[in-house]
Amino acid sequence: MTDARLNYVELPVGDAGASAHFFEAAFGWSLTAFGPTYAATTTGDVDVGLQGEAAEATAAPLPVIHVGDLDAVHAAVVAASGVITRAPFDFPGGRRFHFREPGGCELAAWTQSPH
Repeated sequence: MTDARLNYVELPVGDAGASAHFFEAAFGWSLTAFGPTYAATTTGDVDVGLQGEAAEATAAPLPVIHVGDLDAVHAAVVAASGVITRAPFDFPGGRRFHFREPGGCELAAWTQSPH
């Protein structure tokens, strides 16, 4: 799976709007609001998402790996003893799932929706 690369980090935040304002003011980032509880940079490089919905937020920052074939990666994660912590789901622009690797770190894998 040579096309897999880390390209997103999702941060659990208490207030997505306040955090977006902070990162814009402190670092000059441009964030897009995807509703009242989520904002993200969309540079196409390594982007940052701000998850302000407590029910959706992970306990720690969530590294997200872009992959070409989400179903194949899901199977590979399970075969490699990864534990699925959130089943595959759709979101604006793509589909992803969350997993915990054997050392305990939670990550996600995602793929873009066909245009």
